[in-house]
Amino acid sequence: MEEFASWRAHGRRFTHRGHQIFWRDGGDGPDGTLLCIHGFPTASWDWHAVWPGLCERFARVIAPDMIGFGWSAKPLNYQYSIADQADMHENLLRAQGISRFHILAHDYGDTVTQELLARDGERRVAGDESLVIESVCLLNGGLFPETHRARPVQKLLASPLGPLLGLVGTERAFTSSLAAIFGPDTKPSEEELHQFWILWCSKRGKRNGHKLIRYMADRRQHRERWVGALRDAPVPTRLIDGLLDPVSGAHMVRRYRELIPEPDVVELAKVGHYPQVEAPKDVLAAFLDFHATRVAHRAS
Repeated sequence: MEEFASWRAHGRRFTHRGHQIFWRDGGDGPDGTLLCIHGFPTASWDWHAVWPGLCERFARVIAPDMIGFGWSAKPLNYQYSIADQADMHENLLRAQGISRFHILAHDYGDTVTQELLARDGERRVAGDESLVIESVCLLNGGLFPETHRARPVQKLLASPLGPLLGLVGTERAFTSSLAAIFGPDTKPSEEELHQFWILWCSKRGKRNGHKLIRYMADRRQHRERWVGALRDAPVPTRLIDGLLDPVSGAHMVRRYRELIPEPDVVELAKVGHYPQVEAPKDVLAAFLDFHATRVAHRAS
């Protein structure tokens, strides 16, 4: 738990729509700025195992807890949406004076990235270079609503019973559901599962689960915009996917290969939904290879 506590202790804060947002900042390398966007239902802590390697490569590595997650504010009366999470990331980048950046994203963060890509495309058409995405690397996520296999707890959160689940849900039920989406040989320890639970519950966050889960409906509503942004992305893009993920594993990769021109995919055969936690060395190697080959080649 010492490293977990240290992650929080070394965090910074900024304000988004009147609410305090937790974020981590690091980096001592040569390669610009990297924005790390976490998934549901966890937080920036998801990146801790790859963090040292990322900070060696990039001059700045920025990883916020999105509003409603982790150690950020979790207001009860708030309109949570993918668009607002995209706003939050853009506000943070602008506040830090950053205009060009790379993205590494996972799960829910993939969807936020798709919205950021759509906005990037609109700015490019308008000749606006105030914020420019330079590359995108995605980990397991629901990139296509038709291939997203929601877990029972997600379906329950999205149902009329969702608010009740937020009140009565237990740590045992939460951690059991979360562990089930990891690979059979890469399960998290009890300590790691407890850390995920703390991130979910801090600041009475679990009461908002039924609001945060609306991203599944967002994906269906904005499918053409978000799938189109990924299909037409003007920057190098790589997918690193744990194939044993029951939510967005091998079946999602097949759809990705069908829809994305010249798909760049790294498949992790024995890994589930959280590659950066389950196989951090493999993820870091695949990510750094992406930057050393495709991204660097484009830049030259």
